Amino acid sequence: MVKKDKLIKELRKSVTFILVGTSHPGNIGASARAIKTMGFSRMILVSPKEFPSETAFFRAKAATDVLEKIEIFPNLKSAISDFELVIGTSARNRKVPWPMINSKKAAEQIIAIAKRGKQKIALVFGREDRGLTNEELGLCNLHVHIPASKDYSSLNLAQAVQIIAYEIRMQSLSDKKLKEQEWDVPLAKNEEIENLINHFENLMNELDFYEIDNPRKLLTRMRRFFKRSKIDHLEANVFRGVISSIQKNLKK
Repeated sequence: MVKKDKLIKELRKSVTFILVGTSHPGNIGASARAIKTMGFSRMILVSPKEFPSETAFFRAKAATDVLEKIEIFPNLKSAISDFELVIGTSARNRKVPWPMINSKKAAEQIIAIAKRGKQKIALVFGREDRGLTNEELGLCNLHVHIPASKDYSSLNLAQAVQIIAYEIRMQSLSDKKLKEQEWDVPLAKNEEIENLINHFENLMNELDFYEIDNPRKLLTRMRRFFKRSKIDHLEANVFRGVISSIQKNLKK
């Protein structure tokens, strides 16, 4: 059984909140405040319009230490390359459905992965006006949706961050027994999954398996399969080894 205080410490180390293309620096500060009140401290910014900013530090109040440790990346792909689980926030339906869960279920997934120890988990939040692009959502293992009222469903960025952070904390403080989930190999990092997807796509090209304008969106479905599977490091290497072997035999 995992002790609660140990789990909370593990979550603090494991979970990172990523804000993509934030247009108003005040939302960055308010988000920093939101995660600190729930015991988190790690934040990444992807191509923010304005940061560092006095406004951000003013809105953060006593969470300026979170802002001082922020890392900035030019795009989401580079920001999440080292993460094992990536959950993106989405309010949109896609032509090819992606695994969609609510904030409570997302918290349960995060707790389950965090209990393995030394896992890096990213929670990705999109732009204030249009969220994440389809390409960015495609980089995520899961999509989380906050079921706001249909009458007015527009959540402020910091509000969305607060809700997800709160759900994770509540799940970690639950009275339920927290059975440790043992696993012999760490989960594959996002970069490993992306390399596997690219390798598999190259093989399909060599086999003339699909047409570029395939109406069934085969590549998106293939990406969805690998992302939702949450395969481990060894499994990713085995898949790539099999693909390489097939390619080698094709050349013969």
